[in-house]
Amino acid sequence: MLDAKNYVNHIFEEVKKRNAGQPEFLHAVEELLDSLEPVLEEHPEYIEENILGRITEPERVIEFRVPWTDDEGRVHVNRGYRVQFNSTIGPYKGGLRFHPSVNQSIVKFLAFEQIFKNSLTGQAIGGGKGGSDFDPKGKSDREIMRFCQSYMTELQAYIGPDRDVPAGDIGVGAREIGYLYGQYKKLNQFEPGVLTGKPVSMGGSLGRTEATGYGTVYFAEHMLQDNGQSLAGKRAVVSGSGNVAIYAMEKLIEKGAMVIACSDSSGFVVDTNGIDLDLVKEIKLTKRGRIKEYTQSRPDAKYYEGNIWSGMEETYDYAFPCATQGEINLQAAQHMLEKGVTCLAEGANMPCDADAVQLFIEKGLLYGPGKAANAGGVAVSSLEMQQNSQRTSWTFEDVDTQLQHIMKDIYQKAKETAKKYGKEGNLLQGANIAGFVRVADAMIRQGVI
Repeated sequence: MLDAKNYVNHIFEEVKKRNAGQPEFLHAVEELLDSLEPVLEEHPEYIEENILGRITEPERVIEFRVPWTDDEGRVHVNRGYRVQFNSTIGPYKGGLRFHPSVNQSIVKFLAFEQIFKNSLTGQAIGGGKGGSDFDPKGKSDREIMRFCQSYMTELQAYIGPDRDVPAGDIGVGAREIGYLYGQYKKLNQFEPGVLTGKPVSMGGSLGRTEATGYGTVYFAEHMLQDNGQSLAGKRAVVSGSGNVAIYAMEKLIEKGAMVIACSDSSGFVVDTNGIDLDLVKEIKLTKRGRIKEYTQSRPDAKYYEGNIWSGMEETYDYAFPCATQGEINLQAAQHMLEKGVTCLAEGANMPCDADAVQLFIEKGLLYGPGKAANAGGVAVSSLEMQQNSQRTSWTFEDVDTQLQHIMKDIYQKAKETAKKYGKEGNLLQGANIAGFVRVADAMIRQGVI
């Protein structure tokens, strides 16, 4: 039997051979495997049962054609995906992303991350993810409706409340979820638990829209409190201006921090008097406009094109990357440290590349990895599933209280697991191991399937 180090190296070589040309997925696998040698040495049964070989291979990858018709009658074809990665501890759970960048590598990376994120929540949910290279930007409501109906016509054969429960992600909000659920219901029956992130009137949960952003801030608050710091009176920068970013900003402001910048895919705005969140909501949620419009109403604010993390010239204390994967490389990370950043919590999935993460850890930055810090969204999705099963609805306060407890528990698991394996303070290693062990133990108990 191979020792832990050689086993990890062997598995990663096999994964690279099978998944050539899938850099995002390989990055996610490598990050996890780099953390696991200590736990593999303590639990040789994981090697004997080849848990890594099994857990790095999806249970099912579904890829399909999505034809739809635009408002001028032209027929378009996009590609749809659903990766059902691991159902050991519960039905597949993870969002749907509609964005031109979506490909099999990205969906597999997101689904793989989801396994361990979902495990950390303590809920009975497995890991999955899906989406399409369809771009909702610039499309009419009718065009989006027709696309969603076509996408769900194929997807509905593979999902169900106890099988696979998709949710929203980038490009998939309450509007898209509504259209998707309408088509599912037409083809099947009334099953509100088949999708989460639904509008409240359709069986959605209060607090779900806010959950990922709020949860990221709750996680950061625990990191800071453990190190004698707080959010109050500090300057924060948040990338993105979608739901995650908006509600991270909302909670930061509520906690006494000043948010001085946010962004979208074109550029970023800096408002040293503090971002006007109501204005951002109007631009992004109501008008579906671009963040550069912010300066039309706030002439003292400045708009810049490019990456917010490498372009920020103001000093600030805390960073909340809430946009998308790969937005912070080594150069951007160095720039952030020069600007005074001491704490970073990931609201997006893997926004920092491996070199950036290594630098942050080496420099002692308080670093909250995405699979822990942004797990609030899927945690509340699981609470939505519970409400649907009970045919009931909980108050916002009840949901938010549970979210706070879950985020505190995730933080404690990551912290204590890192300490147990000799990596005190390394929440990335702690989160990876804690999420992995729960799934690995269940896989052994269920046999080779």
